[in-house]
Amino acid sequence: MITIFKASLRFSSLALMVMMFTSQINAQDKKTKEEKELELVDFKQIKKVLQEDGLSQQAKSKARQVEAIKKEQAIIEKDRFLVPTEDEWWGIMSEYWLVKNAPTLAWDFEKPDYGLEDSFKAVLQNVGLFQKKFRILLLNTPALVRAAIPGPDGETIFLISVPFIRTLDLSKLEISLMMLEDYLKAEEGYFKKAVRPKGLDAYVGSNFYGKKLDLSPMSEALKNYDQFLLQKGFTFQQQFAVTKKMDSFLKSNIEWWNTYFRLLGKIDRLIKTNNQYKTYNQLYPSPEMQLKWLSPDDKVL
Repeated sequence: MITIFKASLRFSSLALMVMMFTSQINAQDKKTKEEKELELVDFKQIKKVLQEDGLSQQAKSKARQVEAIKKEQAIIEKDRFLVPTEDEWWGIMSEYWLVKNAPTLAWDFEKPDYGLEDSFKAVLQNVGLFQKKFRILLLNTPALVRAAIPGPDGETIFLISVPFIRTLDLSKLEISLMMLEDYLKAEEGYFKKAVRPKGLDAYVGSNFYGKKLDLSPMSEALKNYDQFLLQKGFTFQQQFAVTKKMDSFLKSNIEWWNTYFRLLGKIDRLIKTNNQYKTYNQLYPSPEMQLKWLSPDDKVL
């Protein structure tokens, strides 16, 4: 009995296993086509493809970054060949002219401290001209007595002959009033109009990338600087206009007006008696005429 029971048990177990296996097969047969395909996918292969695709995307992103950097570098490289803007160009030309003419102008010497910066600033502010940028360069020569030329960033560079102011024994106020006259001439644009080279508007701010830099505007400007500052100077019409403007500025301060009038008289007497300054009238016409333009019916002495 016991033996039969065990045999029956083994048979029953075997039968049960066969039934379970058969039902699993039947269940598998009921799966969709997509589910069967999913079971056949090699997940290791998926991982490899995803990795390769990720690397490909990184490579593409890197290539785009490199291309953007190359474009930026090309722009930076091209910008290195930009001609300065007009304001920058005038400053460069003036400083270049000063360096080029250093032996004639003799500005490289131990300069006395006349305190002219504070004095001139006070004069400017008194006539209503505030926050004006300027530099004063003293010259140890009578070859160029006075001038106001454009500096960088809207600055004005004043050139003043030390032998001239010593010969006339000029005070700080007299020198400052002389500088004010030169400043008004600069503001009227007389100097720039006279020395401006042809085609400057198209030249400044242009780009000479891949081309040879055209130096002719600079050469022409340097030549014009020489002619105007050392040979030609201002016209009578320009001098008259500025003298009348000085008269208008100084009328509210009778002391300064008298100082300016006496200054012109000093200069007039000097250039008539000292051959060293015989070209003054040619450059700055003319102290004698200025005195007549300013003289009221009753002279102020």
